[in-house]
Amino acid sequence: MKTTRAVDKVLKSRPTTEGAGVRLKRAFGPAEASLLDPFLLLDDFHSANPDDYLVGFPFHPHRGIETVTYVIRGVIEHRDTIGNKGVINSGDVQWMTAGSGILHQEMPQRYDGMMQGFQLWVNLPASMKMIKPRYREVKSHQIPSISPSDGVQVKVIAGRLEGQEGPIRDLVVKVEYLDVAIQPHKVFSHQVKRDNSALAYVFEGDGFFDPENAGPVKTEHLVIFKKGDVVDIKAGEKGIRFLLVSGMPIREPIAWGGPIVMNTQEELDLAFKELQEGEFIKNG
Repeated sequence: MKTTRAVDKVLKSRPTTEGAGVRLKRAFGPAEASLLDPFLLLDDFHSANPDDYLVGFPFHPHRGIETVTYVIRGVIEHRDTIGNKGVINSGDVQWMTAGSGILHQEMPQRYDGMMQGFQLWVNLPASMKMIKPRYREVKSHQIPSISPSDGVQVKVIAGRLEGQEGPIRDLVVKVEYLDVAIQPHKVFSHQVKRDNSALAYVFEGDGFFDPENAGPVKTEHLVIFKKGDVVDIKAGEKGIRFLLVSGMPIREPIAWGGPIVMNTQEELDLAFKELQEGEFIKNG
């Protein structure tokens, strides 16, 4: 018998700055990572004021993780030290596997109106932390948009829905990443693997994520689900749009130092030593 996932926690995103001073909202980070394995961090960067984001994220390192950048509205220029460069436009996704090490920069460009995007960090298991880095850029037209029920529209970035598979398929950690929009009072039911960690982040409107919880979850709030087989979400008066993300836990120790995530302190110390000595990039 399938069970509906109840809500474990609802957390409000909190203001912070990253990069050269980009103002953003952190939905979750190190303090919550143990609840959301294999996910480490989710940042929501949105503003109608270019002064909040134009300083961008100049060259910085990553090792041991994947970063997923999804632009709802706006333009971000990307460049890295293994020869990749490109532009992430509205609706596009960049899925980067840092693996053994990469230096890259992400520079938001001036945008007329509300610029908004998200960056999700996915941990890599110990056996894959030092794989060769890779970079996948997915254009908006490559992302399937499906209506599984009346009043519901879902963009499938990774995973499968109604027989349609998202464009990101060669994942180290099997992740489902959906962008879900529900019209007022309509309902979206979706099966999630029982043992997967699952979260939702609301960025427009509000809705009900737990049949036993009377209160709606509002914009800029994160939902952490308990175990179960199905999520049932009902939109509120103005409809709702949210990210729905799930993945199988890795269940390994985490040694976290800023943009580098390894399994032991010794591995972390070595990464920063190699960074200082110019030996960080292994597969250039």
